[in-house]
Amino acid sequence: MPTRREPHAKEKFKAWPDRRLVRECLNGNDEAWSVLIDKYKNLIFSIPVKYHFSQDDAADVFQAVCLELLSELPKLRNPEALPKWIIQVTAHKCLHGKKYAQRNESTDPTDPAFEQSTPARAESILREAEEEQRIRHVLEDLPPRCRQLVRMLFFEDPPRAYQDVARELGIATGSIGFIRQRCLDRLRKKLMEAGFS
Repeated sequence: MPTRREPHAKEKFKAWPDRRLVRECLNGNDEAWSVLIDKYKNLIFSIPVKYHFSQDDAADVFQAVCLELLSELPKLRNPEALPKWIIQVTAHKCLHGKKYAQRNESTDPTDPAFEQSTPARAESILREAEEEQRIRHVLEDLPPRCRQLVRMLFFEDPPRAYQDVARELGIATGSIGFIRQRCLDRLRKKLMEAGFS
């Protein structure tokens, strides 16, 4: 009979609300900082991807946002607003990077690339990023086993085989289908409660 794996110490931090994570980060807790970055890394990376940045440029944006988060975290008045702050800072850095790249590509001052306007798609990128973060938040609200199962089956590329999932979760392979359906039902209910239809 497979044995159930004990959750890693980071799992307890992942269950903490942003307010507590931020407080722990400000108290110098490196583990909390690692969990905070891990919690929002997909959100941060998703925005440069929407702006069609290269992988290297997206990594540069990620690093710049993390540095700004480190320096600005003590000034954050409302930790619940952290996702929105991250979206805005990341989008700003992407816009700045795009404008800088466009100016460097063109030397003609009459070229529209010199224009300081926001790209037409910037607002929809912000809305998409906010909606994706709401979905991530709903996923984080699932029980740990459901969250892990959903990630392994639907977010990994390629998806894991049921045998691998069963081994990692410490459950019988034959029960994966039943547990998967129960987890998807919970996810569907939480998404509806969060305003998704």
